Amino acid sequence: MKKDIHPEYYKEAKVTCACGNSFTVGSTVKEIETELCFMCHPFYTGTQKLVDTARRVDKFKQKLEKASAAAFASRGKKVKRAKRAATKQAKAKAKKTVSAEE
Repeated sequence: MKKDIHPEYYKEAKVTCACGNSFTVGSTVKEIETELCFMCHPFYTGTQKLVDTARRVDKFKQKLEKASAAAFASRGKKVKRAKRAATKQAKAKAKKTVSAEE
């Protein structure tokens, strides 16, 4: 290996979270500050906590609602064909019962 190209490795680098939790890991940086850790991250805690600083989640939900509303308003070909077929069958059945009564 070449000498003097690798960064210094700290076996006990201190990681500090915004929630107040701190622990040590091995890293090339002596001190690390994070916003989320395993003690406060929603995936590990099982709580529904949104950590959204740029409104990404809200924007996504609005986009999803808009798309579902548009999909509900415009029906696909299969749905239209099925409705048309059901109408034809109902008319044929009504016509058949009228002719059977006579």
